[in-house]
Amino acid sequence: MFERFHQDARQAVVLAQEEARRLRHGFIGCEHLLLGLAAYGTGAAADALAAAGVEVSGLRALVASEVAEGGDAGDPLDADALASLGIDLDAVRRTTEAAFGPGALDRSRGRFVRGHIPFTRRAKKSLELALREAQRLKHDHISAGHVLLGILREGDNAAVRVLATAGVDAGPLRDDVVRRLMAAA
Repeated sequence: MFERFHQDARQAVVLAQEEARRLRHGFIGCEHLLLGLAAYGTGAAADALAAAGVEVSGLRALVASEVAEGGDAGDPLDADALASLGIDLDAVRRTTEAAFGPGALDRSRGRFVRGHIPFTRRAKKSLELALREAQRLKHDHISAGHVLLGILREGDNAAVRVLATAGVDAGPLRDDVVRRLMAAA
């Protein structure tokens, strides 16, 4: 599928990886793809995001906040899974915070994330949906605009929640991206 990615879509994915590293996240989620699209700065996706009032710096802060609350990666400390093993997460949290301070289990390790960073399930699905969007619009390539459409079509992801928090309605944004893609074709 990546062979069909236009240069702007490839660059947005590279920027998404850089954003994940910058935020010290060990995964690339839809929120990082959104940051990469906004950071790329040109094309249907970046232009539609800018027209909707989305700025990379504000978006970065919202993504950091969203991921701190769970994001698409899910909570790495799954209380139900641990309880099935006889481990009380609340007790572990209290003991850990008593020894290391409040929020010790929630803090980033502060390390630079090196090597391969995997895509979340939702990010992979969004990239697959980008292909479907390109096919639906009868385009022979996948551009950054199609990637944004894929993220919006997937729907239940951190990027859409971040956009909503920023006051961006996904419906009109989607319409704007399609309009821009069709005008460029």
